[in-house]
Amino acid sequence: METARNTDDTGEPRQGDPIADPPDGTAAPPKTGWRRWVMDTRPLRHRPFRRLWTSTTVTAVGSQLTAVAVPKQVYDITGSSAWVGYASFAGLVPLVVFGLWGGVVADRMDRRTLMLVTNAGIAVTSLLFWAQSFAGLDSVPLLIVLLAAQQGFFGMNSPARNASIARLVPAHELPAAGALQSTVAQTGMIVGPLLAGALIPVVGLPALYLTDAVALCVTLWAVWRLPALPPLPSSGPAGEGEPDGRPRAGWRDVADGFRYITAHRVLLLSFLADIIAMVFGMPRALFPQLASHTYAPWGEGFALGLLFAAIPLGAVAGGLLSGTFSRARRHGLMVIVAVVAWGLAISGVGLSSSLWWAAAFLAVAGVADMVSMVFRGAILQSAATDHMRGRMQGVFTVVVAGGPRIADLLHGTAGSLLGPRTAVAAGGLLVAVLMLGLAVAVPDFRRYTA
Repeated sequence: METARNTDDTGEPRQGDPIADPPDGTAAPPKTGWRRWVMDTRPLRHRPFRRLWTSTTVTAVGSQLTAVAVPKQVYDITGSSAWVGYASFAGLVPLVVFGLWGGVVADRMDRRTLMLVTNAGIAVTSLLFWAQSFAGLDSVPLLIVLLAAQQGFFGMNSPARNASIARLVPAHELPAAGALQSTVAQTGMIVGPLLAGALIPVVGLPALYLTDAVALCVTLWAVWRLPALPPLPSSGPAGEGEPDGRPRAGWRDVADGFRYITAHRVLLLSFLADIIAMVFGMPRALFPQLASHTYAPWGEGFALGLLFAAIPLGAVAGGLLSGTFSRARRHGLMVIVAVVAWGLAISGVGLSSSLWWAAAFLAVAGVADMVSMVFRGAILQSAATDHMRGRMQGVFTVVVAGGPRIADLLHGTAGSLLGPRTAVAAGGLLVAVLMLGLAVAVPDFRRYTA
């Protein structure tokens, strides 16, 4: 991890150089009283990170407008939920492919430039979404092509954006920066769909696409104002850099990223922790069945909305109170505790015959997920060298996108065989058992300290 402070003649850091930790490891005296409970906003004192975070805040809502509008338009055209699923899968494939390749590119070129190009691509596809909707083309193949293109641009953008954070804030503020980023993303997942539902009957789908495109213009401006973020000189051991000195961005470099993960057990365990939590413990595929059967007395529509909203609501609450945990130094132990807590909370959902208890357990799971996201993100930023951060974030993007989709298949099948409540409870318990097993088997992970 780069911690040496590079300065120019004025004693200030050069643009794009990593920000060093202060000599004593802290930037400010500890907060006391109620202030130590609330979100740690120290990263916002750094102007480049503040610009990046502001752009995330704006697009967190705008992107969710398009995320609602596309399946709504596909369903309006076809009247088929199957076609909605096909469109979703069409977006997953380029997200995985370009997420992995984009991580390599983010390690090979200026990350600011890559963010500018990919954000511009996302904005153009949003404008094309608006144009086809405004023109009333009603073409599902066109929608799928546009969605695939947009997800491809997002797949390349996300690794560059996330890998840049460690260059914009000092290492001891990485958990706080992760909490800030995750909180606005989760807030967008709540506000965006609610806003879309309210606006569609009033202004129609074209306005949603256009709003997203305008929000992306704000993102472009914010990224334009970032410092240059070129690759740093490699200081890793042989085999981790580019021994021949020639930049590459091919699939062999993607394989190098996976070899790097397997050679660093802390990184490998951080990915496995998320895979365990999401694949075995994300029961969203069973929410419709739970809403229509188990929680039918509360009203199917109300129950379904509450089940889907509970996890992001808990995550936002956890983010707002992240001052309670974002200063912790034992990052590996925090991930273990969070994933176990997630699993136990999901088991509680399966054991709950009351909608309100189920929602409460889901909210607790959301808090645990926020803690896990914060410290897994911090591990990825601190345990990987700068020339590998893009690839690590590319794999992270794929894991985050792919895990819940695998969970949908697994839980849907298990729910049909065992019943929804049994499948949910068993999945959550399996998460806790597997995570505790990994913690015992790999003590280096639970001992990892930033």
